[in-house]
Amino acid sequence: MVRIAVIDRDLCKPRKCNLECIRFCPMVRSGRKAIEFNEELRRPVIHEMLCMGCGICVKKCPFNAIYIVNLPEELEEECIHRYGINGFKLYRLPIPKRGKILGIIGQNGVGKSTALKILSGRLKPNLGRVDEPPEWDEIIRRFRGTELQPYFKALVNGKLRAVIKPQYVDLLPKKIRGTVEQVILIADERGIAHELLKDLELEDIKDRRISHLSGGELQRLAIAITMCRDADVYLFDEPSSFLDVYQRMKIAKLIRNLALEDKIVVVVEHDLAVLDYISDLVSIIYGTPGAYGIVTEPRGVRVGINEYLDGYLPQENMRIREYRIVFDLRPLERSWKPEDILFTWPKMTKRLGSFKLIAEPGEAHVGEVIGLLGPNGIGKTTFIRLLAGDLEPDEGYSPLGKIEYSYKPQYIASDLDISVEEFIKEKGDKSALSNSWFLSEVIKPLGIDRLLDRRINELSGGELQVVYIAACLAKDVKVYLIDEPFAYLDVEQRFRVSRAIRHVVEARAAVAFVVEHDIIAHDFIADSLIVFNGKPGIEGYALAPLDLKSGMNKFLKQVGITFRRDLHSKRPRINKEGSYLDRLQKSIGEYYYVG
Repeated sequence: MVRIAVIDRDLCKPRKCNLECIRFCPMVRSGRKAIEFNEELRRPVIHEMLCMGCGICVKKCPFNAIYIVNLPEELEEECIHRYGINGFKLYRLPIPKRGKILGIIGQNGVGKSTALKILSGRLKPNLGRVDEPPEWDEIIRRFRGTELQPYFKALVNGKLRAVIKPQYVDLLPKKIRGTVEQVILIADERGIAHELLKDLELEDIKDRRISHLSGGELQRLAIAITMCRDADVYLFDEPSSFLDVYQRMKIAKLIRNLALEDKIVVVVEHDLAVLDYISDLVSIIYGTPGAYGIVTEPRGVRVGINEYLDGYLPQENMRIREYRIVFDLRPLERSWKPEDILFTWPKMTKRLGSFKLIAEPGEAHVGEVIGLLGPNGIGKTTFIRLLAGDLEPDEGYSPLGKIEYSYKPQYIASDLDISVEEFIKEKGDKSALSNSWFLSEVIKPLGIDRLLDRRINELSGGELQVVYIAACLAKDVKVYLIDEPFAYLDVEQRFRVSRAIRHVVEARAAVAFVVEHDIIAHDFIADSLIVFNGKPGIEGYALAPLDLKSGMNKFLKQVGITFRRDLHSKRPRINKEGSYLDRLQKSIGEYYYVG
């Protein structure tokens, strides 16, 4: 490994300092210019071949914008692509296999989407040569002796067709016009448009224009468009975002059917339960986000996910994280005393157009995190708004009339032209960013300290999500209402967000209501569950809060799936439908773990 300094462009503010990083660099003083100011980029740039990683510039930078990164020098021959000078580098590629589903797991910013773009042919790999990118003949020779050589040769010659489902489906309305049915029929090359409309529950909205769709509807539309194409390779980038558990299982089964048709399928996914259920093999991508990413060889699903959670890869003898992600952090059940009750709510009903929500009475306790589980369109967000008083119930009353609360909405605005620091101060308490406890428990673990000077309208989906979560938690109140906090977040970010929410709730003797479709995330964070059932869009019924195990059992019985705990990592794993464990657990009514 070679040590070099890397400049974080988000933190570098050359107009506010005297460029001491340049003045004090020993290589610059010798006339070799290891770091110099780039007029085009308007910031300092570090020459990787000359930087010796002495760390002087790191200490001199007043904004902590420079840090030392260990680059895998021994892998330079395996560099697949690089984005410009001092840009991100991707080493190796996932190896797709016909008739198999290859799952990809890793942090945001380590090259998962880049790998999919290269495999789809949309991005031509430059093999690390930014100034003189190679031609396809040389690229194909580079993969000589590997399974990727015939893959790229067929792709370039037009004998292999690849389609990709993009990560950010909220951009679809900017690129596509028309109704749902029109778009799918235009894309249909396999004669399965009407079948997909039914399977993906798009029939009821087939006449709706693309610009009027919600996030979950856009996701299902993007998946339908991808599956309609007659291709040999199907690449799915985060297909479960915005979808409820029912829809995730349907999507997983549809994608598995592609592999049964002898297609090549690659899936990037952060929901571990879905990734485990859908994949035949798993490749891990690790590295330093924004700096470099390294792709591992495919391995078995259980082994690959467990190694990623452990933070250690035995085959590579590489530690990728300082800590393990574990799932047995606390007992499954907590008992509450009468004096722990923070507030109660009565039976509430609310009719919105043709939809009606009925909520049973319940109670919230000091230090409790209550998860809300149910399909989309069943009234989870409506229930939160009834608690807050944003909606006036037709029957009952809103219990938070005299209790302060903080709300993180499901759909977050990305067009605000203010800085992250200003946004957090505006939405939360102005003193939050000067509170050492809040900085150490929320701001730094979520990486917000790197974003404080960025504008809200410049942030990516994942960055925007953690900023809104931090702004919600920045308010010192007794009730936190958090709607779908894990969209666009990777596994490690979900773990850190869960831990931040729990620490804030316990430290402030508060309660949090968390709407989320990721069952493993609820296993991280929830003490109790409110399970919703009914008919989406017509009638929703919210049960009183149940303990985590009882709530999961009730919900999973509705979905028709069973979970077991992995013996090594203790993470929830979905049993294959019809397997021995699946049949056994259903027969004894234990859908959420046995024992």
